[in-house]
Amino acid sequence: MSMVSSLLALTAWQVLVERGAVKPGQRVLIHAGAGGVGSIAIQLAKHLGAHVATTVGAANVEFVQALGADEVIDYRSQDFEAELSGFDLVLDSLGGENLEKSLRVLKPGGIAIGIAGPPDPEFARAQGAKAIARIAVGAMSRRVRRQAKRLGVRYEFLFMHADGEQLREVARLVDQGVIRPIVAEVVSFDEIPASLVAMKASGGRRGKIVATGAEAGGS
Repeated sequence: MSMVSSLLALTAWQVLVERGAVKPGQRVLIHAGAGGVGSIAIQLAKHLGAHVATTVGAANVEFVQALGADEVIDYRSQDFEAELSGFDLVLDSLGGENLEKSLRVLKPGGIAIGIAGPPDPEFARAQGAKAIARIAVGAMSRRVRRQAKRLGVRYEFLFMHADGEQLREVARLVDQGVIRPIVAEVVSFDEIPASLVAMKASGGRRGKIVATGAEAGGS
């Protein structure tokens, strides 16, 4: 398993297992299911016994169904907030309005875990930030935390941290074929700009783009 895949898998593990404690029968919404974290999170959530919904573009519907998604929302033509409800956990990788809408599809006591922000005070405390920094960080997520409280749900920010034991667990699942890392493309560093332009034009790619140190055309 590559370093990139390891980091993505650790993020999914920490959202679903460490923070979310997902159990069989629970309902999990994973945004951007065709992306690097999302594609792994769908597989892991299914392994944990969850009912999985995800949001993708129309071209990736069959792809995420093959990964195990039970419900698929085309974010271009459907409003996931109107289609979904009663979820125990949402993995949000987009933030902003998408995160605020995600709070409203949770059932009371549910949790939305953001990996794109905004950071919360607990994150600042875990980083050892001083009091004034914790206040500043808390202000960034105050709006969404207040919305969550009014709805009777929770919001937490997750910044992936290194954990050898978790990585070994993830590697075991990869070896068993439970999780299949998805690599969209392998490019050299000098090819990255063109690859990003192509990705934006196509509306995103399945999995992650992996960059190598070699230059295009090099030996």
